Amino acid sequence: EGRAGRVSKGYCYRLVHKDFWTDFIPEESVPEMLRCPLGTTVLKIKKLDMGGPKALLATALSPPDVGDIERTIFQLKELGALTTGVQTEDDPHDGELTFLGRVLAQLPVDLHLGKLIVLGHVFGCLEECLIIAAALSLQNFFAVPFKQHVDGYRNKLFFAGNSKSDCIAIVNAFKAWQACRQKGELRHPKEELEWGRSNCIHIKKVREVARLFHNLEKRVRAFNMCVNAQPSAMDQERVYKQRFILQVVIAGAFYPNYFTFGKCDEEIAVRHLAGKDPKTTVMLKNIPPYGYLYHKQLQSLFRQCGQVKSIAYDGSKAFVEFSRNPMEGFKILPAVYLSVKMSQLKIPLLLNVHFPDDIEKQLQGVTAASVKSLRVNVDCQKQTVEPVEISFGTLQQSKMIPNHVLSIKITEIVEVGHFWGYRIDEKNRTVLQALTAEINYQNLMDLPVSPHPGLVCLAPFTHAENREYYRARILYVCGDFAEVFFVDYGNRSKVPLKKLKEIPGCLRELPFQALEFKMCKMRPSAKSLVCGEWWSYSASQRFASLVNGYTLLVKVYSLVHSVLHVDVFRYSRCKKLVNIRDVLIEECYAELAEESYESQQSHDLLKGLFLDQVKKEQKMPVSSREEEKHLIERLLNCFSDNKVDAPTHKVTVFGPFSPYEVKCYGMTRVSRFRSAFIQKESVNSVVVHDTPEDPFQQLLVAASLSANAYGSTVILKETSLMPPIPGLLALLSMLFAPAIELRVDKSGRYFTGVLCGLGWSQTCGAPLLPENDIELTFDVRFGVEDISEINILRTAINKLLCECAVCSGQERMTQLQENIRQKLLCLICKSKPRDIIVPTWYEKPYAWNQV
Repeated sequence: EGRAGRVSKGYCYRLVHKDFWTDFIPEESVPEMLRCPLGTTVLKIKKLDMGGPKALLATALSPPDVGDIERTIFQLKELGALTTGVQTEDDPHDGELTFLGRVLAQLPVDLHLGKLIVLGHVFGCLEECLIIAAALSLQNFFAVPFKQHVDGYRNKLFFAGNSKSDCIAIVNAFKAWQACRQKGELRHPKEELEWGRSNCIHIKKVREVARLFHNLEKRVRAFNMCVNAQPSAMDQERVYKQRFILQVVIAGAFYPNYFTFGKCDEEIAVRHLAGKDPKTTVMLKNIPPYGYLYHKQLQSLFRQCGQVKSIAYDGSKAFVEFSRNPMEGFKILPAVYLSVKMSQLKIPLLLNVHFPDDIEKQLQGVTAASVKSLRVNVDCQKQTVEPVEISFGTLQQSKMIPNHVLSIKITEIVEVGHFWGYRIDEKNRTVLQALTAEINYQNLMDLPVSPHPGLVCLAPFTHAENREYYRARILYVCGDFAEVFFVDYGNRSKVPLKKLKEIPGCLRELPFQALEFKMCKMRPSAKSLVCGEWWSYSASQRFASLVNGYTLLVKVYSLVHSVLHVDVFRYSRCKKLVNIRDVLIEECYAELAEESYESQQSHDLLKGLFLDQVKKEQKMPVSSREEEKHLIERLLNCFSDNKVDAPTHKVTVFGPFSPYEVKCYGMTRVSRFRSAFIQKESVNSVVVHDTPEDPFQQLLVAASLSANAYGSTVILKETSLMPPIPGLLALLSMLFAPAIELRVDKSGRYFTGVLCGLGWSQTCGAPLLPENDIELTFDVRFGVEDISEINILRTAINKLLCECAVCSGQERMTQLQENIRQKLLCLICKSKPRDIIVPTWYEKPYAWNQV
């Protein structure tokens, strides 16, 4: 019995080489006390009231380093597990156990995850926090299939939704699995495994999370913390409020793991992307000569990302544009994130190509340079390859705008301030009537191909009585029906597939008459962002009530990527013009915002156009363009499949890139000079800035940090990107920091920033935990009222924890939780948005006792 050599003689066989055992394996392992975190040990010492942790641990057989003990005590104070008021004034390296500390000592999870659970109870989202804590304590249940990293990333993006949070992705995936089990859809193990395979989730690991979740749920009941029963029907805005509050709890639990992003230089980014839409386009480099000959290969490489709309070739660069659903809001397409992810994963993009000399032999005396460097656009939907006209895009598109003030009718609202419509002036009405008459005069034929998304065809408008046909684009096909978008009016309808007709060639060339509009100089208010995906349900309802059924006047500000940025007006009952943006701002649904660099450039150009300062566009002569088009067709015909010998060699294309991709950097003193790298499994491993014109900082929170072997790079794991609310970074830092010291300007009238951290020790004459101090410069105006509200909220949190300690009833707990939630929302969602200010850097950063 027992191991050989311990209670009796025996033999020990080591399955390694003798030299390896002798030279590399130490004689004795490092004691656990010297290699494991001391936080839980210190908490247990305090719980058992065994004296000062520093003195007691010094008596161990292998005592930890004194500096490690002191640092652990400071970290527990920062966490809130020990009081910052010490037992004796002469010893800052001790403190009394708080209610949070007693809970953490009993939970089998990391200390920050324990704090997440307690804060989840405080803010009324305990269930979600228990799920996150259980999942992060075990192995990640999101699977990455072999050689299918992009698919794994896509599934995680799906579960994260618009939250941009790994933690919320965990909650949504776990609840989706639970819901399927409760519905009886996963009764058989094979069905459950198939569900896991299709959603890139390890079923065995998610079951382990469920077991730990129930274990933690039982443990926290001993501290009067219970999961609140969810109402049977939650209104849409309450769901989004709950998600926002969960994001705040995540920020509080993982303080001070705070990061933000560097600024994106819009002017440079626009130049690099050649004016293409960053929300739909990625860039490639090292395109071989005559790259447009290989457009089908390039298109197939991006098939796993999304539907390619067009590829524009410009020398050694190419711009891949993905199709955007006209009924979706303005946001970065998932296809762009997935494409940039391919570059991050170093997935090779190989093209089988011909040598340029072999191609030039087919040109038969034509100057090769003129065709070699030709700008070419490949329309993947129309399947055309044509030379690009050298002209200003804004001027070319402005043909649809006869004047800077238009009278329009709205046909489809996408979201607040974003809608489709058409001009209702006499000239446009005549054009539409003539087009409709021409369409319905034709002998219409059935579609020659199967209906598919992106196909332009003719369709009847099902809600109209005359059943006339109109030009339409298929959005998606479902069963025997297709959702179509009418390209001349801007509305949509569900049409039976058998009623779709082929569009005659003579009707394809006329430009689409529907116009897409976006209200300028406006963004969602904090209230709209908290209560909705981007805009709240009440904001959407209010906007619809302001514009539906009215003839609107729009004043064109700019034209960006075929979207008109406009001011929208309607006549009131008193026959006065009312600006819709002003109404939304006055009612706290929206706030003023800067226009993007591209919009401002277009505005300057359009001003000249409407003043008749620009008379003509500089276009390529028609004869020259036709000649180049003929040469391109000849080359494509010669080098298409089965026409010539196979391609002779391979070329690696670099990318894809987005010049709007941004990198993060640390907010704490210790991390500000280190590189920050987000773990590649995180949904935020690719961050593309969709509103680079915003002047305020956005907060990124990491659940845990590690460092590379050299200590030069911080690795962020399980990240959450907070909503883009001005001032949110500073508010959350001040709310959850143990101590803060406000900075004021030279006049002493305004707050300019804040220093957050554990504070200053009068005994030691130094900061207590200087490496975790965060120096923030305000980018919005904060007043005394804001600081008072933060203190009131902190007091309310402490009051609830005291009630937990004395085991108050569940009804009392619910009242306190709702009170805290309301105070938090009032702090974030001001009736009048805080003024944006120019940041003023404090001359003595990280210095305490400056007041």
